[in-house]
Amino acid sequence: MSANERLKQLGITLPEVPQPIGNYVDAVRTGNLLFLSGKGPGEATEGGAGKGKLGKEVTVEQGYQDARSVGLALLAVMEKELGSLDRVKRIVKVLGMVNSAPDFGEQPKVINGCSDLFVEVFGDKGRHARSAVGMGALPNNITVEIEVIVEVE
Repeated sequence: MSANERLKQLGITLPEVPQPIGNYVDAVRTGNLLFLSGKGPGEATEGGAGKGKLGKEVTVEQGYQDARSVGLALLAVMEKELGSLDRVKRIVKVLGMVNSAPDFGEQPKVINGCSDLFVEVFGDKGRHARSAVGMGALPNNITVEIEVIVEVE
């Protein structure tokens, strides 16, 4: 089943691509690799989430949902850049940064929100190498920022 068909089957509609908040582009392609700039949760994140520190005012479950919403934004960037998600050959690498309280250590559980989405959409092609790290702060106090490297057809 194609990735676009899988999205329909899952009832997922991709959001509009969020605009960069600085002097950079959403993606750069070199050869058969597409490097996606880091994205954070949008303002439309359910329940007003998307801001704050994990392990302080944000729960792991909220962070997971925020990471999933970022994954949707990243899928939207892939579709915009490639014309179709079916051109994705493999999700190669995910770097997930989590706005963390000093004693918070469950960053992998949070970034699973994005990783699980990629596997749902792409199957085995969505399985990837990954880093999930804690940060003392992220831009605009967002909960997570995620960047991705994609191999394309």
